[in-house]
Amino acid sequence: MTAQRAADTGRVQSVDRAAALLAAVAAGSPAGRPLAELADECGLNRATAWRLIATLEHHGLVERDPAANTYAIGVAVSQMAATAGVAALIRRAHPILVEICGETGETANLAVPQRLGLTYVDEATPKSVLAARWLGTHVPVHATSAGKAFLAWLPPAEAETILAAPLAEYTESTHTDHDALRTELESIRVNGYAVSDGELEPDVNGVSAPVLDATDRPYAVVSLWGPRNRVPRSRFAALGALVVDAAERI
Repeated sequence: MTAQRAADTGRVQSVDRAAALLAAVAAGSPAGRPLAELADECGLNRATAWRLIATLEHHGLVERDPAANTYAIGVAVSQMAATAGVAALIRRAHPILVEICGETGETANLAVPQRLGLTYVDEATPKSVLAARWLGTHVPVHATSAGKAFLAWLPPAEAETILAAPLAEYTESTHTDHDALRTELESIRVNGYAVSDGELEPDVNGVSAPVLDATDRPYAVVSLWGPRNRVPRSRFAALGALVVDAAERI
């Protein structure tokens, strides 16, 4: 596009080019694409393409594999995609996440259902300690406290549809037996919250409660996560009460 055409349409030429380059990166394989190939596809000279992709990399929109010298979509894009359509929910929940993070000293998260799993769309992390970070992460429903809290309040038929597939084992603690998981879901409904005892990552524990709509259907989940030495089983009940209260307020 010429500078005059960009002016006529009200668009910015460099942004147009960067957007085209980002789209070309996204169209490639997870292993990434070389810059020369991207530049040719977008009709850019190599120097311009290099400046644009360096800027995209700086902002986390693309990531470079230094060994292969290829570019793939960066984590910032995943984080942006994860928050699409839930901005109002995040605005309402964020002050509460900050509050319970400060009260407990652990990472507080908000997750929403996406693609047969859950994606963390907002979080508050303590500044003074090493904290688990989950923002933008997509996780399976059977191996996290957030996922189990979500499953426990789904209509039984919907939960059974999700549980029909084999349950992957992530650690020695992951629940892969369908009947055992169904029994646990019943207990979760009684307690009001779910726990994960090293089920996704061996040294990370979590406690979660569902955010319910007027029909008691879950549409989000509040979680507190931390290393096992800071979130032992002895803290589950107290943290469970906090996430239940937070979810009710949201």
